[in-house]
Amino acid sequence: MKSIHFVLLLLLTASLSAQTSHYQIKDKIQIGGEGGWDYLTVDVASNRLFLSHAEKVVVVDLETLKVAGEILNTPGVHGITIAAALNRGFISNGRANTVSVFDLKTLQVVASVVTGTNPDAILFDDTSKRVFVFNGRSKDATVFDAVTNLVLATIPMGGKPEFAVRDGKGLVYVNVEDTHEMAQIDAAKLSVTKRYSLDGCEDPTGLAIDTAKRRLFSVCGNKVMVVSDPDQGKVIATVPIGQGSDGAAFDQTSGMAFSSNGEGTLTVVGESKGHYSVVETATTQRGARTVAIDPKTHRLFLPTALYGPAAAALPGKASPRPPMIAGSFQLLIVQK
Repeated sequence: MKSIHFVLLLLLTASLSAQTSHYQIKDKIQIGGEGGWDYLTVDVASNRLFLSHAEKVVVVDLETLKVAGEILNTPGVHGITIAAALNRGFISNGRANTVSVFDLKTLQVVASVVTGTNPDAILFDDTSKRVFVFNGRSKDATVFDAVTNLVLATIPMGGKPEFAVRDGKGLVYVNVEDTHEMAQIDAAKLSVTKRYSLDGCEDPTGLAIDTAKRRLFSVCGNKVMVVSDPDQGKVIATVPIGQGSDGAAFDQTSGMAFSSNGEGTLTVVGESKGHYSVVETATTQRGARTVAIDPKTHRLFLPTALYGPAAAALPGKASPRPPMIAGSFQLLIVQK
């Protein structure tokens, strides 16, 4: 009996070890400069990362891990999306109500497209060759042709759209923050063809997709990740995450979903036999609330900065945010 118990113990230990992923900060890229940040994206074809920062986009070479260039004059920049086959990139400028179109090789802006008010998330759909820009203040989506830059439609979203993903089959999904819904857009028809409630999710922001199993991962302001089935239009799991998440990612190879939490943690969520649960809560750094993944190397990139002590709160007022230390903006590299 002892030998059987010993074998069972070994099997249990091996199983637990297989589920322990041990994600951690492996490196940091010092960016410097002043101002805040929002989204970032990896261009696999050029092995570069594009990072929003204040009034510009910083370009990082992922082989040398050094800044390789900048794209200037992007007021209130939020997001970047890449159309590698067209040699084009697109940047949403939240304060200018425009999208900057730039050449991927030269990093020079070659055109500007007028959008709705406060363009935020931005996405290139390669099935339709169209760019979808989600406007937070006008609560709609501007869609334009990625080749001609001509605006094709303005789609009412019925609420404030947040991050968006595509399924590679002509459908675009977007979190609608103030109505706590998922909206489905048909990229060919240029209309919302489905919407469903993200039950248990308050203020959904970051979004990721498992294109193989067709699952969506929405991170929510009430410290949960909601997993939903877009085909059935329903939530299938709710998993706890950290505070202050504004970004999500999914690794199609490992099957892990990630929530970048501004409190300074990274929640790693795995699936087994249809059940989703937290595999690990890794330590990152305070302020690291958005994330992008390199599907080739499986490295996760999280921008953040260092902060000084917050000033004392005035009577009857909320505590002020701690000040960002000048020149401390950096990019964390997290992996196993």
